[in-house]
Amino acid sequence: MESEPRVSEDRAWAPDRYTPPPIVPAARRPLSPSVNLACFLLTVVTTLIAGTLLTLDDLSPATLRDVCLTPSLWTLGLPYSLSLIMILGAHEMGHYVACRIYGIDASLPFFIPGPPILGTFGAVIRIRAPFTGRRALFDIGVAGPIAGFVVALPVLAFGLSRSTLLPQAAGRHGLVFTPCLLLNLALSRFFPGLAPGDAVQIHSVVVAAWVGLLATFLNLLPIGQLDGGHVLYALSVRAHRVVSRAGIVLLIAAGLLVHGIHLIVFGVLWAIIGPRHPPVLGDTETLGPGRVLVALIALIIFILCVIPQSPGLS
Repeated sequence: MESEPRVSEDRAWAPDRYTPPPIVPAARRPLSPSVNLACFLLTVVTTLIAGTLLTLDDLSPATLRDVCLTPSLWTLGLPYSLSLIMILGAHEMGHYVACRIYGIDASLPFFIPGPPILGTFGAVIRIRAPFTGRRALFDIGVAGPIAGFVVALPVLAFGLSRSTLLPQAAGRHGLVFTPCLLLNLALSRFFPGLAPGDAVQIHSVVVAAWVGLLATFLNLLPIGQLDGGHVLYALSVRAHRVVSRAGIVLLIAAGLLVHGIHLIVFGVLWAIIGPRHPPVLGDTETLGPGRVLVALIALIIFILCVIPQSPGLS
């Protein structure tokens, strides 16, 4: 008669010798590229409608209904749609290409459709792997805003070259956009005789650049896992802990002070998500003077793109 295997006796009498294999969490399955394509096409439609309404300078419900039901009018919104998608796409492709350079798994951009006032809530990529080091974190974080900003500059110049100056007596209606420092500098360049009471009838392409600059400003905020948070964490973990928490409070307070609804919404959103940043694998890497210089350039871009107030009706 054969005896029972010795292994069973060992496990029965000495269970402490047996260690079960570690449980490895299943990797997230990447979404089908058809999801990216569907989001992109839907965003094209919503930005075409938004661009048409901006070109017609009429945001009334009746005009919105007519535009939605008349696709032949959407060609009026093509300059706005194309310009905005180029800026947002450059931003996200900056992140994506940097991820590919460092061998970090990331999805293609997801464009997010939005209401017809602007047509989109921006675009995002999904990074499915941890950052391999501080240099990778810095480069991936800063690549998007710089790429989007570089594309926004010629878009802004093109739009202002096709904008017109309104006299002081002219009636104003439609959307009123709060300019950032860069837009103010550009306006003084294209309209040197601009008086304090004058207004500029801006081309829809300028609105696309404005949205791109707003996205750059919000993403460069040194909070949590925003692009600015990535850059700051790569520079100093300790500084990120302090600035990220204080930044949320200051963002909400500034929004309440200047009636910037977008600041309040973004501050509340990141208060819910949390100000923390996950650790990186290579935390001992040094960035070097070159990346510090790039960080200063990103800071200048942030200052140029600060938009304190949300657009309003006039």
